[in-house]
Amino acid sequence: MFFVELWASVLSGSSSLAADALDFLGDSANYAASLGALALGGLWTSRVALAKGLAMFAFGVGVLGYAVWRAILGVPPEPITMGAVALLALGVNLGVAALLFRFRQGDANMRSVWLCTRNDVIANIAVIAAAIGVLGTGSLWPDFAVAAVLAGLGITSGSAVLAQARTELARR
Repeated sequence: MFFVELWASVLSGSSSLAADALDFLGDSANYAASLGALALGGLWTSRVALAKGLAMFAFGVGVLGYAVWRAILGVPPEPITMGAVALLALGVNLGVAALLFRFRQGDANMRSVWLCTRNDVIANIAVIAAAIGVLGTGSLWPDFAVAAVLAGLGITSGSAVLAQARTELARR
């Protein structure tokens, strides 16, 4: 889905779709790191969660910068591609969320996986709403607003995972 969304974001000019594409890439790394941390156990799960929290936070800051740059360009994205690809991504992420729902209250490592997936579902719904907003208004601002919200989700989720991972590391 990373490649599909990245390609669609280039075609459509959507910063919110690009943000969601980068989030898919981050999630792939997150899931791989989580599986590795589970195999190592103990202290490593908290260390990996700390690194993932930093990555989530950095993702949020990067998305915000990209959205500002797209807004300065002043060109609204193409909403049909945006909406169609976001709808496809929503289906994928709902399937993953269903698999991970029971792990939402686990340690920092598992919580970070759940938060990423939950954020993805929210992001897909928001990108669909942005596509509808762009279609209805012909403006880039619905796309910008959603990209800013996605950036905020990355920053706040990253901060939450960082705090929990630090607490777990202090106890070890």
